Amino acid sequence: MFNFLTHRPLWVNVLVVLVVTALLILLFFGSLDYITNHNKYEKVPSVIGKNIDAARKILENKGFEVEVQDSLYIDTLPKLAVIKQSPGGDATVKVNRTIYLTLNRAKPPLVEMPNLVGFSIRNAEMYLENLGLHRGDTTYRPDIAKNAVLEQLHNGQPIKSGTKIYMGSTIGFVLGSGVSDEDVAVPNLIGRTYAQAKSLLRSKNINFTPVIDMNVTDTANSYVTRQSPTKYTEFDGERRTNRIKPGQNIDIWLSTKPLQADTTTVSPPEDEQ
Repeated sequence: MFNFLTHRPLWVNVLVVLVVTALLILLFFGSLDYITNHNKYEKVPSVIGKNIDAARKILENKGFEVEVQDSLYIDTLPKLAVIKQSPGGDATVKVNRTIYLTLNRAKPPLVEMPNLVGFSIRNAEMYLENLGLHRGDTTYRPDIAKNAVLEQLHNGQPIKSGTKIYMGSTIGFVLGSGVSDEDVAVPNLIGRTYAQAKSLLRSKNINFTPVIDMNVTDTANSYVTRQSPTKYTEFDGERRTNRIKPGQNIDIWLSTKPLQADTTTVSPPEDEQ
């Protein structure tokens, strides 16, 4: 099989090898322009804002490769729309260059609702913005902490910190409007359940701080056994009705059993208006 090599002088074989090698090198460099698309350039079309399918078709028709590199979420853009491309639109690059795309997610990610109660409304807004949440409706109720967040709401209902919600959700706030100029009689809460006392105080826009006995396991059905300020104050042998402004606070002590009601703690319904 190799007689033609073994029966020839060595220098002839070396010459053949050199000629074949030279031909292969020339063939390689001759085809390099074709392989690398030398001097074949194309302007990259801008596909920002387009759906991924449409963007891919436009780019591939121009001879580019397409690769999705990353995804973000912007609630003002359509799902799966192109947010960013690299190289950018109108850049001139070689044909077959890979164009990297960043897409808008099809589904918003979940974020944890922070506890914004006590924050100023300005700081609360900044916190929401950093999480990709939006501020919704704002209402006010009397409270000494003016313009501070008293409640945070999602879909009109209170939302606890740590609750998972979709990025882009809207959060409403109840803010303090300051202490009212008018005052009302301090209501008598002794003997009421916590739920009853809470409802009464909320109806009068009076804030409250519960002090819970260690034996209480069901707060809603516990009983108020003490309050400060009280309904009445004894002064020079005369009992006077205490008054409080909406937005101010009453401390209430809760226990598993109510105190025995008596005439000094229970007042007629009309006195609590």
